[in-house]
Amino acid sequence: MTTTLAGGRAARRQTMRRIRPRRSPATLLLLAVWAGAAGVLWLWWANTPAISDNNGRILNAGRITGLLAGYLMALVVLQMARVPALERRVGSDRVARWHAMSGRYTLCLTVAHVFLIMWGYALQAGKGLGDIVQQTMDSINQLPDMGKAAIGTGLLFVIGLMSIGPVRRLIPYDTWYHVHLLTYAAVFLTFWHQLTTGNEFAVEPAAKTVWYGLYGTVTALVIWYRILTPIRLNLRHRMRVEAVIEETPGIVSVLIGGRKLHRMGAEAGQFFRWRFLAPGMRFSSHPYSLSAAPRPDMLRITVKAIGDHSERLRELTPGTRVWAEGPYGALTAARRSRGKVLLVAGGVGITPMRALFETLPGAAGDITLLYRANSTQDLALWDELATIADERGARLMYAVNSPDGERPDISAERLRQKLPDIDDHDVFLCGPPGFAQSVYEALRGAGVPARRIHHESFEM
Repeated sequence: MTTTLAGGRAARRQTMRRIRPRRSPATLLLLAVWAGAAGVLWLWWANTPAISDNNGRILNAGRITGLLAGYLMALVVLQMARVPALERRVGSDRVARWHAMSGRYTLCLTVAHVFLIMWGYALQAGKGLGDIVQQTMDSINQLPDMGKAAIGTGLLFVIGLMSIGPVRRLIPYDTWYHVHLLTYAAVFLTFWHQLTTGNEFAVEPAAKTVWYGLYGTVTALVIWYRILTPIRLNLRHRMRVEAVIEETPGIVSVLIGGRKLHRMGAEAGQFFRWRFLAPGMRFSSHPYSLSAAPRPDMLRITVKAIGDHSERLRELTPGTRVWAEGPYGALTAARRSRGKVLLVAGGVGITPMRALFETLPGAAGDITLLYRANSTQDLALWDELATIADERGARLMYAVNSPDGERPDISAERLRQKLPDIDDHDVFLCGPPGFAQSVYEALRGAGVPARRIHHESFEM
């Protein structure tokens, strides 16, 4: 059974909007980050006396690695704050990659800082490299706030270990997600020793003020966007499950009703983090894209059963309360810069593409959707897609395995054959990481500039 959910007048109005591409502020943000790092280096340099011996070099190397680690910790938390300007303009997947990269650098700098500072302290006390462990214990017992810093550092190690690719794939998503939230506690615990034992903050009151301002601003953003904004959203819209419908074997659509849902600010192509307040699901929050344009009284997600949470969605009953956070994501019509658009979906990646297929501005013949699946039985929402294609004069293509299991050819040559002017298209791409990477390379080979290939991808 399939369900049809049209976007109504709001979706039709969006198809008539003039194309106004929105540029990503990513480059400016990265420049700001590097400028901040340069400021940290200047602070260290301005407060570093002439270094005349090996002990001084080790201690000062420990100081600069500690300052940079403290700076990056603030950025790591900022990237977890779900700030709309980042989530919707830069893209959730790109922010997630920044967060992962910043976390790795932070952990490496923290390890270097602890090792170098404790080694320097040991040399000051007339000890050697082999006494670092004892020196660390003495520092924890004797220096202010070092006990909290040690606990925070331990938490960072646990979080870093669980975020390593092979380890993370062995851990249930919910476990990894909740452990990852301990980053907030780790940063809080390590913050105080930076001010009480850091030489820069002891001799430069202005530096301490700036540091308080940096961490205070990040804390305010986390409280506002991770706590207060979701509370306001859910109290205002009071969402509940209306129905659960099986689209194809293993894929279900969940219809979610509520009050004035069109005022949530969601757009086709975006996603929410969904928490269903049903037994066994209350403590699980997962990201699912909207599979239809938002309506004033209804939202829809379409999900493939690939894990415990997604498998249990079919058991939801009408009336189940829903808690959502969002909307997130930058895979929207605002990314478009050309008149013609190719949408490429792989598997359940069809969900945001279906919503865009309905709502993207375009005249007859401007919009093309290529849908990749293992078989025709796996083409979820196909009837809806066909209806939309007929109504809009859009082009709908599918690529499925042959009866003997041979995969379809989605190469640069094949794409140019199907769309001779493909290099004049914007392309929206969504699917599993391997599929997305192969299609991206084919698109580049077909002449589509990287700036016109829009995609968001997450490995959960």
